[in-house]
Amino acid sequence: MARRLPPLNALVVFETAARHLSFTRAADSLHVTQAAVSHQIKALEEWLGAALFHRLGRGHGLVLTEVGRQYLPRVRAAFDIIRESTAAIETERKRVLTIKTLDSFGYHWLVPRLRGYSQRSPNVDVRILSSDLEDDLLAKGVVDLDIRYGDGDWADVESVRFLTETIFPVCSPRLITVTAPLRSPEDLRHHTLLHDVMVTDWRGWLEAAGIEGIDAERGPGFNHSHLVTQAAISGAGIALGRSALVVDALRRGELVRPFSLSIPSRYSYFVVCSRGAARDPVVTGFRDWLIAEGASSQAELNAFDTADFKGESSPT
Repeated sequence: MARRLPPLNALVVFETAARHLSFTRAADSLHVTQAAVSHQIKALEEWLGAALFHRLGRGHGLVLTEVGRQYLPRVRAAFDIIRESTAAIETERKRVLTIKTLDSFGYHWLVPRLRGYSQRSPNVDVRILSSDLEDDLLAKGVVDLDIRYGDGDWADVESVRFLTETIFPVCSPRLITVTAPLRSPEDLRHHTLLHDVMVTDWRGWLEAAGIEGIDAERGPGFNHSHLVTQAAISGAGIALGRSALVVDALRRGELVRPFSLSIPSRYSYFVVCSRGAARDPVVTGFRDWLIAEGASSQAELNAFDTADFKGESSPT
């Protein structure tokens, strides 16, 4: 007699709920209702004839039962086999590699470098998806790789840091004049401060520079890093530049670093994939390319210092 398969969609829901240990977070990750998650888990438990989770009550999450703990790694292994088998077929034809990234990083760093990857891997077509930080397209199988900005603490995935980040003031060279110089950080009081309201805070850099008496909150703010970077390029004020997002503008001369002081970011850039996808040569090839590009970008950034910049440009 043919062996029956459990409901496959319910297995996806089970793996997601087990990863989050929460029906609510699983529902958010899968973009379905909590009731739909609960229904799928109940259907799978009835099919198996065994409970997979202990429900701890409202607000207390879930705990896997002994059956659930035994079942979970086998389900994940089966998903990995499916991914690997699919990848093996795809290697025989032109591959599509789908990558999620954040808006600003994609705009300022990733997209300008993709031509180099395409020349290196002509049989791979890259698809870039820009998505919110909390939208886990990797878990839903929508993307092959996820470029994340964080501390690297993500469960049940393979993550590799490929680019660190520092923070320092940047501005258009046209902004600095004889009447409004930037000889020292104290001169910032005579300029407009631009704010990346979701990521950086002027207060930390000013404290590191030992500067007091400057209102760290004055000036316009933006909720995306590429907007504040563009505002700085246009001459609207001085921004705290995130190194990965301003290195190309520094190279082109659109921005300058008036001061040498930088502070480290709490976060770095990581390339993330499922453990099964980590054995896919196309995935690992793109990851290796990212690591090499990250090293090159860091070396380029290190070449930009303030040794030849006096902060005394002529009036424009």
